[in-house]
Amino acid sequence: MDYLYFLGNASLTLRVIEHLRKRSHLPLCSMTVVHQIDGWIVKVRFNNPLTPQLDGDFRAFLGELGIPYEPEIRLQMVFWSLETGQSPIDVMRRYQVALVSHGSPDASDIQAFRQQFTRGLGYCPETLA
Repeated sequence: MDYLYFLGNASLTLRVIEHLRKRSHLPLCSMTVVHQIDGWIVKVRFNNPLTPQLDGDFRAFLGELGIPYEPEIRLQMVFWSLETGQSPIDVMRRYQVALVSHGSPDASDIQAFRQQFTRGLGYCPETLA
């Protein structure tokens, strides 16, 4: 079962990771994070379907942070490529996307990306706050 949402900034993305870490009873399979100029695309995939209660709770949580996202064909291909086991580096090169994280949710990936990006710019854009 997949959940795909658009989030406005890095802090919201980190909150999703924190939420998943605190709820170890959820059957998480992977989380993919893509940075775009105007925000973050987060895809959470569970091994098994959630119960209706957990599904509703998780959708409500994500709905407080962002909006459901319908990816264009390029991002659909990014997600498909990752699901078929292609290397994240190869996927980034092929589809020209900033793939920040793929696999187990890891806040350090988001924080490292944010630090490197802001260091290169010399300031912190709103989406990286």
